[in-house]
Amino acid sequence: MLILSTLAVVTLVSGGQAHEVTPTIADFRVEDGQISFDLRLNIEAFVAGINLDGMEDTNEADQSKDYDSLRGLDQAELEPMVRQFAEEWLETVRLTAGGPLHLSLSAVIIPEVGNVELPRASYLMLTGVVPANARSLTMFWPEGSGGVVLRQNGVEQPYTGYLQGGETTPAISLGGGAALTAQETFVDYLPVGFEHILPKGLDHILFVLGLFFLSARLRPLLWQISAFTVAHTITLALGALGWVQVSPGIVEPLIAASIVYVAVENIFLRRLTVWRPLVIFGFGLLHGLGFASVLGDIGLPRDQFVAALIGFNVGVELGQLAVIAIAFATVSFWFRSHPKYRGRVAIPASITIAAIGAYWFVERVFL
Repeated sequence: MLILSTLAVVTLVSGGQAHEVTPTIADFRVEDGQISFDLRLNIEAFVAGINLDGMEDTNEADQSKDYDSLRGLDQAELEPMVRQFAEEWLETVRLTAGGPLHLSLSAVIIPEVGNVELPRASYLMLTGVVPANARSLTMFWPEGSGGVVLRQNGVEQPYTGYLQGGETTPAISLGGGAALTAQETFVDYLPVGFEHILPKGLDHILFVLGLFFLSARLRPLLWQISAFTVAHTITLALGALGWVQVSPGIVEPLIAASIVYVAVENIFLRRLTVWRPLVIFGFGLLHGLGFASVLGDIGLPRDQFVAALIGFNVGVELGQLAVIAIAFATVSFWFRSHPKYRGRVAIPASITIAAIGAYWFVERVFL
């Protein structure tokens, strides 16, 4: 209950919009001695001075009010601030290619103001001169800049990597051939999937806890988790391939509704029914579309698509298992044999989960 109370407080403070902090996408290409970088990023968060390393939601930052006000500015108002920020920030993006390589800002593209409750993706277009004798490139991604997906373009077997703030790439061959192996790609995308559950996936955490609190016995939980896993794996793959696409404006409220359903059913059911795994399978399809939207923001390497997809999905599964393990260690291990476990633990926890899910549903539909 302490954990659920904390989640409730976080819900009220940070809101229910999922996946607000997304990684920067950095596409680069080298041609005729020139390097060009196209950065797709949440520029308002950078200008506001938010430390994005480990950040789940910008509402948690001390600079959240400044960030919110910046999202209401159009390009003419925001661009001067972006250029001033970029002049200092680019000094911390350390590139080496046969020696230090300096980047300059050539263009800023900021979309029109839309729903200020949602982040918008702006673009910084960067250029630099590559020494004639350069054969490889390394990049240091500055601390505080959050995650970045670095993608090489215009060569065979291009490099694609995922960095956190403060990390440096391996040497990337400018002529191509630096594509990660399947094993390296799997390892790179494993933590991306895990972090999408712990700590960033509050909605998915609550859904898994809703499954957990139906019964203190292991068998009902395994049936539910199996149905959920198979379902979200299907739509994650279909969504990542681009074969199925559903607007987040539809998927996110339905995910919130799925949380309410499983929690309310816990209150009135004492055991696993025949139809519950089928219903959970349907909800798993929705959650898989939510996972796919994350991969859509990050992007998958073309040459190692399957390895990245599997790595992300395994990371998601490990995150779910971690949630269950924590719940078992803090609740079931101590109290599941107590005759009043259901009335004093499972039902109050399910009511709390249902209330949070209902709040998210109303917020995502009407607010």
